[in-house]
Amino acid sequence: MTDRDSSKLRNQDSHTASRDDIRVYVARKIVTMNPAQPVATHVAVCDGRILAVGDAQDMRRWTDAAPIDTLRDKVLMPGLVEGHCHLMEGAMWDAVYVGYYDRRGPDGHLWEGLKTPSAVLARLRDAEQRMTDDHKPLLAWGYDPIFFEGAPLVARDIDAVSMTRPIAILHASVHLMNVNTAMLELAGIDGDTDVEGIVLGEDGEPTGELQEFAAMFPVYRVIGEGLSIAASESPRAIWNFGRVAQLAGVTTATDLVNDLTPTGNANLHEATADAKYPIRIVPAFAPQRCPEGGPQRVLDAREGNTDKLHYGPVKFIVDGSIQGFTARLRWPGYHNGKPNGLWLIAPSQLVETFLPFHAAGLQMHIHTNGDEATEVVLDAIEKLLEVHPRIDHRHTLQHCQMADVAQLTRAQRLGMCVNFFANHVYYWGDAHYTQTMGPDRANRMDAAEIARQIGLPFALHSDAPITQLNPLFTAWCAIKRETSSGRVLGESLRLPVDDALRAITLGAAFSLGMDHLIGSVEVGKYADFAVLDADPYEVPVDDLRQMPVWGTVLGGEIFRAPR
Repeated sequence: MTDRDSSKLRNQDSHTASRDDIRVYVARKIVTMNPAQPVATHVAVCDGRILAVGDAQDMRRWTDAAPIDTLRDKVLMPGLVEGHCHLMEGAMWDAVYVGYYDRRGPDGHLWEGLKTPSAVLARLRDAEQRMTDDHKPLLAWGYDPIFFEGAPLVARDIDAVSMTRPIAILHASVHLMNVNTAMLELAGIDGDTDVEGIVLGEDGEPTGELQEFAAMFPVYRVIGEGLSIAASESPRAIWNFGRVAQLAGVTTATDLVNDLTPTGNANLHEATADAKYPIRIVPAFAPQRCPEGGPQRVLDAREGNTDKLHYGPVKFIVDGSIQGFTARLRWPGYHNGKPNGLWLIAPSQLVETFLPFHAAGLQMHIHTNGDEATEVVLDAIEKLLEVHPRIDHRHTLQHCQMADVAQLTRAQRLGMCVNFFANHVYYWGDAHYTQTMGPDRANRMDAAEIARQIGLPFALHSDAPITQLNPLFTAWCAIKRETSSGRVLGESLRLPVDDALRAITLGAAFSLGMDHLIGSVEVGKYADFAVLDADPYEVPVDDLRQMPVWGTVLGGEIFRAPR
């Protein structure tokens, strides 16, 4: 968001608050994330914003109204901010979940994780037998072969589910896909298809594994919106996403790959304008998917910003997935000897690609998983700032998992932010330790503590639907740095509790250029709170990973989580 947008919002409703419209909420404790006033017990709300924070006496300076005691025994903290996730989380549940870890859908149903390739095929077979349309493709998501010994599923394996129905299985990383023979034929993919990322077998024919978006494009062309990372075309997906986020205490969430289509924009405006929609959405334009319009496409969308819909960020993806072996690594490369990954933007084209958006005053969020990708992006940002200086640009490295101290220090010097994918430590830490990076680099991954020490602004994220959308769990991942097997990666890099909670509130807000609106309980900001039964500072650290959320408050309105 630019200074112009900020001043426009600040100047709205600049009249003195009507004392008849003031509501006061009292809580057992309010954790503010404001160092000038760390805790409080009362908060006054007017016009959806915070009017006053303090105790009962402070409230009486504004109103004599009795406090609303619905939250009297609760703990409030700023509404949680998910700075890197996707509306796709709301769309994926129309497909079949075949992931390794248990996962809960927007309806509350818990899907058991699948621990073997045969279990994946069994769930697919069961889903296929329940389908009534013989021509409809079977779509699945969450598959992650790095957890299985032996070769990943290939087309002939998936053919055992159906030889005639096209089947596509999106990996948990969403950077790879496996399909059956019928889908290869439907998509027109064969041994002569000259696209990087289509894996060929010894016979010169496609194996059914498709790496990265160019290779997957022929499949997306025939399945339409199914499994699409850009989900704002579906009102159902937008609402499902809102429910999942709200259940986790989130009040502001990104859609960090958005096409900004007329239909998608209209759907987002309609959903967020509904008083029942429980969160604020921050869509990020993805020029790699929709190059038409360039910066002006974002600037035009931003003119329609509302309190609950904030256009402005731009998203670029430079490399792929570490566990999918498509991320770009510096020497010595992948620990198990796999070839280096793929460039989704050639390093020689980064400055040319970034410059129009940088020059337009827009904020860029740049996906770099591997440390080689981080290095070339830092080079590009340094060149951009030489040719077009900008103050407070806050260009943000997203994921940035393998960056070392020198790279993080350089990012700090360049005025950047980093949003670390802390959940990776838990979900894939063991695989990184043994297969992708080896012990030394795995121990330094997602080094938020280094960022804290050197003063580099940072946030933490889930990248949902890649992993579960639950910022309190994400904070726990950064605090404990434990893998799913209990191995600790980089014990010295454990993040203090206060800094982890700040990263999922004010830190994430800062990385989105919205810290003047959200992220802390302060006068003038949106009245957005996460409502908890317990104090996250007082419970044992391990309780953070499954801490229940009672509900949220958005713009002063209570949204109770269903029980």
